[in-house]
Amino acid sequence: MLMRTDPFRELDRLTQQVFGTAARPAGMPMDAWREGDTFVVELDLPGVEPGSIDIDVERNVLTVRADRPAREGIEELIAAERPRGVFSRQLILGDTLDTEGVQARYADGVLRVTIPVAEKAKPRKVEIVHGTRDESRAISA
Repeated sequence: MLMRTDPFRELDRLTQQVFGTAARPAGMPMDAWREGDTFVVELDLPGVEPGSIDIDVERNVLTVRADRPAREGIEELIAAERPRGVFSRQLILGDTLDTEGVQARYADGVLRVTIPVAEKAKPRKVEIVHGTRDESRAISA
């Protein structure tokens, strides 16, 4: 099979990945950080109705979906720069996070998801036993 190289086709593909299309909008911008024993993720979803946001956790994958529906009943649209449709983002969570304790809050167009660190992954002190095989005493640190 003979294939021709089209540099504009590759540019179109990259543009669609970054900015999205009407059928598949671009991804939602995100910040993530750790605050003590909790990981925090904030996703920008301005203009999205809270009822259209859906969060699922399956195994170690957290999926966020949101929908900003198309405008209906407008006779003459002057500008349409805000992406519409279904947005989706997946985050792979490490084994050290407690997926049962995930919480989410949506306010002012920002979805804030908090994920606690699992108890088994938190630092802990280990007792050191000192002495001969027959005689052992615990050392307090």
